[in-house]
Amino acid sequence: MNENKPPQPENWREARRFRAWELAEKGWKQKAIAAALGVTEGAVSQWLKKAREQGVDGLRHRKGGGPKPQLTRAQIEQLPQLLSVGAAAYGFRGDVWTRVRVGAVIAQHFGVHFSRSHIGRLLQQIGWSRQKPVVRASQRDEQAIARWRGEKWLEVQKKPSVKAARSYLSMNRASICWRRRS
Repeated sequence: MNENKPPQPENWREARRFRAWELAEKGWKQKAIAAALGVTEGAVSQWLKKAREQGVDGLRHRKGGGPKPQLTRAQIEQLPQLLSVGAAAYGFRGDVWTRVRVGAVIAQHFGVHFSRSHIGRLLQQIGWSRQKPVVRASQRDEQAIARWRGEKWLEVQKKPSVKAARSYLSMNRASICWRRRS
């Protein structure tokens, strides 16, 4: 590849950097290049320095490195096995996994601490989904509940007394009047 001719750009930012290099090769001053491309002189200076040091390919777009992951891919793949034994195996009361509990297990096994939101992302990554636990008393008697609904509940659902009905109507009229005035 010719050093003076930049490669095909992959996006408009690359194209702008390559164009800056072409204009510099033609003898343009940094100030004129910056004005022509609508960028600062400092940006043009950085691009040209990078092109001189690394070649024109140094102007290509690079994905940001970001921080190094605290868990390796192998450790993340171990999570389902660790959690499959159940929360009670780790000393938690009940067998429900929460993000806080998962975080405690991760800290215990790998010595890494994460925020609850990141633990949620890790759980999604390993294929776990949020669940709403069914809360039922262990001593619940379905037959007794059905019997109570059939007998007692009908007695509880009595019609309101005449006095209660009058009170309801007067409150309702007052609220209607209030709505009309406002």
